[in-house]
Amino acid sequence: MAAGMYLEHYLDSIENLPFELQRNFNLMRDLDQRTEDLKGQIDSLAKEYTANARTLSSEQKLSILRQIQQSYSKCKEFGDDKVQLAMQTYEMVDKHIRRLDTDLARFEADLKEKQIESTDYDSTSSKGKKGDSRQKEKKVAKTRSKVKSSDEDGSPKSAQKKVKLLQPYVVPSSNFGNVHPSDVLDMPVDPNEPTYCLCHQVSYGEMIGCDNTDCSIEWFHFACVGLTTKPRGKWYCPRCSQDRKRK
Repeated sequence: MAAGMYLEHYLDSIENLPFELQRNFNLMRDLDQRTEDLKGQIDSLAKEYTANARTLSSEQKLSILRQIQQSYSKCKEFGDDKVQLAMQTYEMVDKHIRRLDTDLARFEADLKEKQIESTDYDSTSSKGKKGDSRQKEKKVAKTRSKVKSSDEDGSPKSAQKKVKLLQPYVVPSSNFGNVHPSDVLDMPVDPNEPTYCLCHQVSYGEMIGCDNTDCSIEWFHFACVGLTTKPRGKWYCPRCSQDRKRK
C-alpha cells in the first residue's frame, strides 16, 4: 500500500474524531454544571438545617437530611458519568494512536520490502551488465588476436606498405638529418607491431624501400639513412650497397 493510501485511510478514520471529542467534552461540562447546582442546593439545605435545628421537628429534620443525601447521591452519579466519559474519550484517542502506530509499522515494512526488491533488481542488472561487458571484452580480445596473427602471418613487404601509407607521424624535412628515431618514438608501442630500418623501430614519418628484392630489412626511415628527399632511380640500403660493391 502506498504512502498516500495509508494517509487517506487514516484521515478518513479520524474525520469524525473532533466531533465525538467535542460531544464528550460538552457532556462533561453539562455534568459539571449539574453537580455545581446540586452543591448549591446542598449548601442551602445545610444552612437551613443548622439555622432552624432547634425549631424543626424530627420529621422536618429527617426530610432535609434525605434531600441532602439524595443531592449527594446525584452528585456522585454525575461524577461517575463524567469519569466514564473521560475514559471513553481517552480510549477513543488511544485507539486512533494505536492504529497510526500500526499503519506506520506496515508502511515501514513495505518500504523495506521495496528497498530489498530494488536492491535485488540492481544487483541482477549489474550482473547482466558485467556479463555483457565481459562478452564485449572477449570479442575485442579475439579481434585483437586475429589482427595480430594476420600481421604475423602476412608477407613483410605488404605489411610494411600498409604501415607506410598510414604514416602516423611525419617528421619535417628540415630536421631529418638531426632527428634520431628514439627521439621520435617516445610513446608506448605495441610489442607485436613489426619493426623496420637499421634502428629496429616501428614505422613513422617518410620511409624508403630498398630495391634489392633479397634485402632482409626492406624499409628504412629517411633520417636513419641520411635522406631528406626521395632519390631518383633505384636506391639500395647501406648493407645492400656494401654487398653489391663486394661482388
